[in-house]
Amino acid sequence: MKLIECPRDAMQGLHAFIPTDVKAGYINQLLKVGFDTIDFGSFVSPRAIPQLRDTSQVLEKLQMPGEAGTKLLAIIANLRGAGDAAQFDNIAYLGYPLSLSETFQQLNTNRSIATAMVDLQEIQNLCLRKNKKLVTYLSMGFGNPYGDPYDASYIRDFVDRLDKMGIGIISLADTVGLSNPENIEYLFKHIIPEFPHIEFGAHLHARPGDIKPKIKAAWEAGCRRFDGAIKGFGGCPMAEDDLVGNIATEEMLAFFDEINVETDINRPQFEHAFAMAASVFG
Repeated sequence: MKLIECPRDAMQGLHAFIPTDVKAGYINQLLKVGFDTIDFGSFVSPRAIPQLRDTSQVLEKLQMPGEAGTKLLAIIANLRGAGDAAQFDNIAYLGYPLSLSETFQQLNTNRSIATAMVDLQEIQNLCLRKNKKLVTYLSMGFGNPYGDPYDASYIRDFVDRLDKMGIGIISLADTVGLSNPENIEYLFKHIIPEFPHIEFGAHLHARPGDIKPKIKAAWEAGCRRFDGAIKGFGGCPMAEDDLVGNIATEEMLAFFDEINVETDINRPQFEHAFAMAASVFG
């Protein structure tokens, strides 16, 4: 099982700029916890996400563990951003948001789905040349508020196209909090067996009381890659519900404790990071 901590997702929507040293100090603490991956920053236009305009400066201040330790993931939105991120040896994964919704793809990356698919193939080729791994996030993975096409077969077709590109990690992203235990279970139970060579992840958003039922549904359906953010910070502003944030990592850990699943998390270091989060996010 892989746990991915997402301070980037938690930070990106905040208006008050978090100083570079504060970001780096927090991520350095997260690197001690034992997560598989830290989604730490993004290489996108600073006009689009001003909070993360200092990603390369943050990266210079990080104290990376050994080769077998936690890896770094950076979000990119086009080939230029992928090229910028791929220059850094300490970045193992590039994450690309591909929407199942034509409307949201235009809003999020100013591209059509057709153009995004072309971008993805070029980014995948770049990753192969630069020894990086591409993580594709299928946003609006559990529902579409815009009226664009959406059903399980539509998602399966997207996965099949990504599979043909050789993309080996696909995360179904809730985006606006439309997931529920029923559609989470249905999608993972049907997609994972058909593409056993692909690593599927769950990037879910939830109201506080809905977290454990969603994680339970994904786990029991065979998902073994989970994104979270300490204290549930972040989430998509388009959810139009202030209580819909990222899955709170501490609640995810509590669930796995309850079912006796080992997570390899260093609990004292996690508690230190948990305490730091309040001062980082205000």
